[in-house]
Amino acid sequence: MTWAIFWQLALGFGAISLVSIGGGIAVLPEMHRLVVEVHGWMDSADFARRFALAQAAPGPNVLVVGLFGWHVGGVGGMLTAVLAMTLPTSFMAFGFSRLRARLAGRMWLKTIERGLVPIAVGLIAASGLILARGTASGWIPVAVTAASTLFVWRTDYSPLWVLGAGAVVGLLLL
Repeated sequence: MTWAIFWQLALGFGAISLVSIGGGIAVLPEMHRLVVEVHGWMDSADFARRFALAQAAPGPNVLVVGLFGWHVGGVGGMLTAVLAMTLPTSFMAFGFSRLRARLAGRMWLKTIERGLVPIAVGLIAASGLILARGTASGWIPVAVTAASTLFVWRTDYSPLWVLGAGAVVGLLLL
């Protein structure tokens, strides 16, 4: 394991963190590009599996980068990826919150905040498409993805039911 991998993780996830409007999940397509397309550290199916595992675990969604880092560089890779993804954006959020408190009530600030909402929604929708593409290896995964999407969208049940159902379907297909 060379230090170059840790630098690639730090620079890649550090840059991604700076554009994570809407949270870590909003930049999942960029994480996919970095991990799968640019560096080839895993394929799309592995990426989707690690994301599903991270969603089943308690804690913030952004911790999925820890699983990506672990895959690439073990414990050191996990720590590097998590710190690179969380530190820059944490400092930015802290600075912005102090600035926002001073500028509260300004019309232009409200306009900017409203303009960021559709950007975040679009980024999150793109994340869903990336994950769906990673599992689309036949008609059964596509059907499960479509049914899961409809279930989460149209019901008030916990998304954990979808994960459980997906696990059962996966076991049946083995």
